[in-house]
Amino acid sequence: METKKEKEKNFEENLEELEEIVKKLENGDIPLDEAIAKFNEGMVLAGKCNEILESATEAITKALNKDGKLEKFEINE
Repeated sequence: METKKEKEKNFEENLEELEEIVKKLENGDIPLDEAIAKFNEGMVLAGKCNEILESATEAITKALNKDGKLEKFEINE
């Protein structure tokens, strides 16, 4: 069950925690059961990061459109 603090984590905090999990998994020195648990935890964090990014993209898109309607945009590199 998520605590209130976990619900309040911002993108950077979630990403930092995800990076720590990736490091542990890449080292390969944790038991399989723990690795599976960490992988699942990482997938949840990745999903949270994605939700935050999608929300930020939507907010930026709305800000860029004068009429406030949500429209797709592409980044030209």
